[in-house]
Amino acid sequence: DWCHVDDNCDAIDLALRSGVSGGVYNVGAGNEMTNLDLTGRLLSLCGADESSIDYVEDRLGHDRRYSVDTARIEALGWFPRRGLDEGLAETVAWYRDNPGWWDRGA
Repeated sequence: DWCHVDDNCDAIDLALRSGVSGGVYNVGAGNEMTNLDLTGRLLSLCGADESSIDYVEDRLGHDRRYSVDTARIEALGWFPRRGLDEGLAETVAWYRDNPGWWDRGA
């Protein structure tokens, strides 16, 4: 379940301010998809194709999927504000605009 970091931070802040001490608040945005599907979306945003993918064998015991019950955090009034595609586009744009943060050759 893919969730934008800003939405995740908003949920944590809300749980800290309004949640029950010791309570468990799962955070998710309802964007369940495979890593390969997400990779395809990112490649598309970057103008690349799937020939860039280096397929590897799954590690033993790898997780097949993540799906969380978000009812408790939603009961506090939290809902994700960013759609998956919007968040991915923002993230790719940030990396393009800020190579000094990640590109050692910049």
